[in-house]
Amino acid sequence: MAKEEHNKNKKHNSRNKLNKTFRSSGPNINANANGTPLDRIQYLEAKLILKPERFTSARSFQKFGKIVKRVAKRVGVGFIKDKRARLPPEIREVVFFDTPDFRLYNNAFILRRRILYVDGFPVGDPEIVLKFRHVDEAKATKIDLHPKIAGKYRIKFKAEALPLKDRVGGYRLLYSHNCEFGLSQVPEGRRTSMALLCQGLPALTKLKESDRQKVTAVNGGIVEEVLLPLGQLDFGKGMCGNCNIALWRTRGDHKQLVGEFTFQVKFDRSEDIAKKPRKLGIQFYVSLQHDLKDWLALGVTKTGTVYRLNGNAPQNNE
Repeated sequence: MAKEEHNKNKKHNSRNKLNKTFRSSGPNINANANGTPLDRIQYLEAKLILKPERFTSARSFQKFGKIVKRVAKRVGVGFIKDKRARLPPEIREVVFFDTPDFRLYNNAFILRRRILYVDGFPVGDPEIVLKFRHVDEAKATKIDLHPKIAGKYRIKFKAEALPLKDRVGGYRLLYSHNCEFGLSQVPEGRRTSMALLCQGLPALTKLKESDRQKVTAVNGGIVEEVLLPLGQLDFGKGMCGNCNIALWRTRGDHKQLVGEFTFQVKFDRSEDIAKKPRKLGIQFYVSLQHDLKDWLALGVTKTGTVYRLNGNAPQNNE
């Protein structure tokens, strides 16, 4: 009975934490050192990390989509199937960059390049993302990720929901403060130079040891992401979000690493989200965990899996 009561209290505290995040992430009168206002959370991204061996074909992706649709219907969430769910999955290439001693990741930073492929060929400008991801919302908020580069960039601040590390039926939160831009905006020739990176991304300056320091592909790994859009979830009163299923595997030998289901909702001000759709979103996320308990890989993230490819276990804030 004592253990059951403890679990109930832990789940209650987790829900209060998510509600507090929604309420507290409005405009902040404080500002970054350069005078720009602090970014506020405008995305909620809910993730389920999945056992990769479950995904052996496009049909297994579609099977997963049917489970999502079934759970959505049962709890009262609208589901509109994406037309692309009938097409072959999308292919992307993902590479993480860090110093040999994982200085970025050990300080809660993630540097990633992603390339989209269409019909076997890369298309568009490769996307560079620098993110600071932490369990502490205040620390994530205070990090100024505005870059000093030519051209456009996008700042995205997310609350990321993940299952509890040791059991299904609850969730924990990470706060991901992101800066996204195109690879073409980084000067050629010295893209692996830590000194050059710090010029364009001042948030990394405190991590630089010397001008000769470089970043390389983490564990020499190139990840192939196989992604299938599933549909749109409608929680009511304008709270909608797209969901997809993805498999990460190594390029070349196709070693399966990890699967992931995710849905994301965007809002201007979190306090404008009505109580009912917020509650419904939580109910859907928890119910889905119970229906997929044999699929779940608890206590891991996609990024953490890549960092551990060669048995490394860096300390991090995930």
